[in-house]
Amino acid sequence: MLEKISSPADLAHLSENEIQDLAGEIRTELIRTVSENGGHLASNLGVVELTLAIHRVFHLPEDKIVFDVGHQSYVHKLITGRYRQFRTLREYGGISGFPKRDESEYDCFETGHASTSISAALGLARARDYRNEHHHVIALVGDGAMTGGMCYEALNDAGHSHTRLIVILNDNEMSIAPNVGALSSYLTDLRISAGWQSAKQRVRRLNRFPVFGKLIYRTMHGTKKLLKSMLLRGGDLGFFEALGFQYFGPINGHDLASLEKTLKKAGECTGPCVIHVLTKKGYGYEQAEARPEAFHGTPPFYIESGNRIRKPDYPSSGHVMADTLAGMRASDDRIVAITAAMKLGTGLDYFAEKYPEAVIDTGITEEHAATLAAGLAAGGMRPYYAVYSTFFQRCYDQMIHDVCMQNLPVVFLLDRSGLGGEDGRTHHGLFDLAEVLPVPGMTVLAPCDALELSEMIRWTLTQNGPCTIRYQKDGTPIPYCHPEGRHFMPGKWHTVFEGSDLMILAAGNMIQQAVSVRSLLEKEGVSASVVQCTSLKPADEEFLSRITPDTPYFTLEEHMETGGFGSYISGLCRKKGYPQPSDCIGVPDCRIDHGSHQLLMRDAGLSPDQIAGRILHKIGRAEQ
Repeated sequence: MLEKISSPADLAHLSENEIQDLAGEIRTELIRTVSENGGHLASNLGVVELTLAIHRVFHLPEDKIVFDVGHQSYVHKLITGRYRQFRTLREYGGISGFPKRDESEYDCFETGHASTSISAALGLARARDYRNEHHHVIALVGDGAMTGGMCYEALNDAGHSHTRLIVILNDNEMSIAPNVGALSSYLTDLRISAGWQSAKQRVRRLNRFPVFGKLIYRTMHGTKKLLKSMLLRGGDLGFFEALGFQYFGPINGHDLASLEKTLKKAGECTGPCVIHVLTKKGYGYEQAEARPEAFHGTPPFYIESGNRIRKPDYPSSGHVMADTLAGMRASDDRIVAITAAMKLGTGLDYFAEKYPEAVIDTGITEEHAATLAAGLAAGGMRPYYAVYSTFFQRCYDQMIHDVCMQNLPVVFLLDRSGLGGEDGRTHHGLFDLAEVLPVPGMTVLAPCDALELSEMIRWTLTQNGPCTIRYQKDGTPIPYCHPEGRHFMPGKWHTVFEGSDLMILAAGNMIQQAVSVRSLLEKEGVSASVVQCTSLKPADEEFLSRITPDTPYFTLEEHMETGGFGSYISGLCRKKGYPQPSDCIGVPDCRIDHGSHQLLMRDAGLSPDQIAGRILHKIGRAEQ
């Protein structure tokens, strides 16, 4: 049946049994494709019925939907003409794991970071109003994203402006059972009925009359509030109504009939409304239901067992980071680790096994986490904030103003730096050096591998200012980078291989590419030194001062060329009067999409043969 769905219009005439069968087929396709390609499984299994209901009630692409984060858009892709391409999900040249405007007219806004959908949807709704158009705009936001302050800024604005907007709150962190009993279902049906809405407006009008009218209003309103507090968790309804939203729910997110009925009523609202939907992460696949966090973002796995197809040969850098912190915490109880809802992704779950009391999970609140770290440091603690490089972009202001201006000993551990692979352009960590290198007092380090990362983390306890360490997920050790007796020292570089014709200064993990480039250059009769530059700031000024004007040298980094290591070294050498780099090689000024790391490096011009060719051209040895 799924192969016959070429657009959402094909859903309209399906019977109740047919739409249920289609939901089953979609789950089978999700599990099969993600088990082969990797991706976000649990969240997509949880929104199958909800996505189908949205597309049956509304008329996309005229109506607009913005997915918060975007990784829950797989079902949307399957029923908007991309079924035949779905097996290419997250593959190089295939469809993206996130909404992508140039992929389909049904993707109206690209989202890869949480807590953004309500703001974006409100902008689309206001654009509609300015243009005198009349379509619906929907923001689908997960309850996890509601920990982010940006959601509340948008809700406050939307409620204040009375803009017509539908916000669907997908709540998948609790059991459905307590909230979908007969009485709760009855109250939900009552709230969305035309009679209730009309009666509510008439009761509100009674409030205009003195004494008698106000007494009736207060009595009925108080009874309603009592029922809410008894039957709805956490006062959600009252909270949203206080912001100016009409509230519907809670709704069983796996009951298509209830979903469609509520969505239709929400479409009749003349102002903003919230639909509170309860779903179960991983719904329909036992392994994901049992371990939803493990199947949030997963590598390829065996469907029968849920186990990974290929386990890494070495612990990830995040795992090594967490083990190092745990060892340090054993003798220093000032150490505390911070994560913004990424304990598993950053590896801090390993630290939490030993010191759960020393881990602070702030939710999806990167800005708050950075300032929290500043406060902890000001109070005498030693905070280590582990965050993906791409998400670190969200706390730029807090990093500068709250941490660095006070010279506080906060360590920012930037995981997934460089090209982000299959997650694509919203997850590439290509801008962090441009963020931190210009900041006075900030130490910036980039280990070549996880062994050096561990050394760097231990070193941070000896210093009393802010420090940033950027690293990749891969924890594979590089033997030639760790000669016996050599240890990490800030402001010092290490020559891995000697050469006589030119030098390659490799930042962090790019040491491996530099060694491969050296081998290619040797075949062309060019002898190159390879220098391991893992202390980016402070740089090794003594080393730079010894470079002679007749020695070509090149910087190499997995970061944007603008604002990166090469730019920093060029500026430093210009100021000090040292010879300038012959070329600064990094990611050019372009967008890089998704695919394997190796293929994306080639797209960025950073494969060994491309780098070698660029160097040969610069020194005049390229073939004509």
